[in-house]
Amino acid sequence: MSTLATDFIRNRIREDLENDVVDGTIVTRFPPEPNGYLHIGHAKSICLNFGVAAEFGGKTYLRFDDTNPSKESEEFVHSIQEDVRWLGFDWEDRLTFASDYFEQLYSFATQLIEKDKAFVCDLTADEIRATRGTLTEPGSDSPFRTRSIAENLDLFRRMRDGEYADGAKVLRAKIDMASPNLNMRDPVLYRILHLAHHRTGDSWCVYPLYDFTHCICDALEGITHSLCTLEFEDHRPLYDWVLDNVSINFHPPQIEFSRLGLEFNVMSKRILTSLIDSGQVEGWDDPRLPTIAGLRRRGVPAAAIRDFCSRVGVTKQANLVETSLLDFCVRAELEDTAPRGMAVVEPLLVTVINFEGDDIELEARNHPKNLELGSRRLTFGRELYIERSDFAVTASKKQRKLTLNGLARLRYGFIVECVDVINDDSGLPIELKVRYVENSRSGQDTSGLKPKATLHWVSKANAVHAEIRLFERLFNVREPDGSSFESDVNGNSLRSHHGFVERAAVESKWNPCQFERNGFFAFDSSSTPDRPVFNRIVSLMSSKK
Repeated sequence: MSTLATDFIRNRIREDLENDVVDGTIVTRFPPEPNGYLHIGHAKSICLNFGVAAEFGGKTYLRFDDTNPSKESEEFVHSIQEDVRWLGFDWEDRLTFASDYFEQLYSFATQLIEKDKAFVCDLTADEIRATRGTLTEPGSDSPFRTRSIAENLDLFRRMRDGEYADGAKVLRAKIDMASPNLNMRDPVLYRILHLAHHRTGDSWCVYPLYDFTHCICDALEGITHSLCTLEFEDHRPLYDWVLDNVSINFHPPQIEFSRLGLEFNVMSKRILTSLIDSGQVEGWDDPRLPTIAGLRRRGVPAAAIRDFCSRVGVTKQANLVETSLLDFCVRAELEDTAPRGMAVVEPLLVTVINFEGDDIELEARNHPKNLELGSRRLTFGRELYIERSDFAVTASKKQRKLTLNGLARLRYGFIVECVDVINDDSGLPIELKVRYVENSRSGQDTSGLKPKATLHWVSKANAVHAEIRLFERLFNVREPDGSSFESDVNGNSLRSHHGFVERAAVESKWNPCQFERNGFFAFDSSSTPDRPVFNRIVSLMSSKK
């Protein structure tokens, strides 16, 4: 058992074990609704539920809360399983669905009716909201609250048999319309939906709501600690009420923790869906989204996400985490393992006017410290490319650039001097004419020259044309509120460049890799051998833009 982590949830579990509140086997669950793809906020819950169970020698269920067929699909079921596995967690034989318990849930609802704890209500959804009351005013009883047990049992059975249209009737708990907790004011437990379910087909036309379903599933599966985010704190009395009033001899405690907020991002599935439907992003796996699929496509390692969730920690205090922390975790994970290469994002042609004959082979280490990654061959010849931003006709002393009549070293190669610039009709440079210093080869330099600038480059003969995608924040505001998210979207969140990369990076299928001075990159899922596409995972240093 780990004694390193001491957050309030792990401390609670230790106390329960020491006091024999549980029998020694800790059981948790991760219960997503299959109505969208998971995001990094879910990753925190996944790491917590699977993590604490593993630390205490327990087990975790992956249970799908599939009680709303209007929004759920097998696509989401499969994507969620893929995400959980990719993050490094295994539910083994404990894959369950709320729909596995539909018959039992219906039976427990019938028990509540038999105890005069639930009734069938004919009010519409709008009428129920109107009679619910406010935080300062009590609600009013439904006129159908006094129906007899026999009538309620008959109506509930007829609801199941499909006699009524959607919205015509609901089953409500009979608790207290004057309760200070609005969730306890006769909440709806079942509603009518004549929709095919992705697993049960047309077998059901009444479906239970989350607050009724979740606690019962927890109890049936023997969950010892039901961990959920803080928005369910006010729902805990209803969680307890349901379990206290049905015939289940097991009552898990619900324990709430703060959800993960990440600046310049949204975690709402509704807003994420709107971004996709409006064409602002490509889909659920767009690398700009905080979805796990998007992060994976971008090239973020699973270990970096686990490290990030660990560093964020588990508290009851809502927080908005800086994206720089996630970037730090990504860099820390990739720094020692990603091979180095060179890529030119915005290429500027350079012609070495004093070079003749066959190209010169150069050797470059694939990692300056990790010698196990080996080395590769570069070629230096008459034509090559440098970064357009690495040239200026003149530059200040602080700028490390190649300038007209100035010197610069080409990484792993030679020192070059720019002797001429060819511009297009608008005055922009399209080609540089340079001379290379023959006795300045890297590692064998006897020239005595000390240029300030060292530039990355690629030889035209050793270059592969590639699409290079650079990402910025998807939103311009630190905390998008969802009310005006379309105007808050950063229109420059994706910048696609047609550049050149070393052939070794493509042929060796380095994934991920570091393109020196440009950042860490990974192949995009759309990449092909003939058309490589690289996503920048993260830059080499933090940015406060």
